[in-house]
Amino acid sequence: MKAKQIISLCPACSACPAVTVYEDEVHIGEEGNLVKLSKEEWNLLVTSILKGELSELK
Repeated sequence: MKAKQIISLCPACSACPAVTVYEDEVHIGEEGNLVKLSKEEWNLLVTSILKGELSELK
């Protein structure tokens, strides 16, 4: 499975968690501590952020 996009959650190194987007799912985290979201789950998360239902933690 080839990644379409990889966004590091810590651009200073390559050992930190990342968001890796594949065709049908998204992986968040790192080996041993990984969450896998389906395309539908990811799209729901993105929609919630765009609608302002989720925001930054203060």
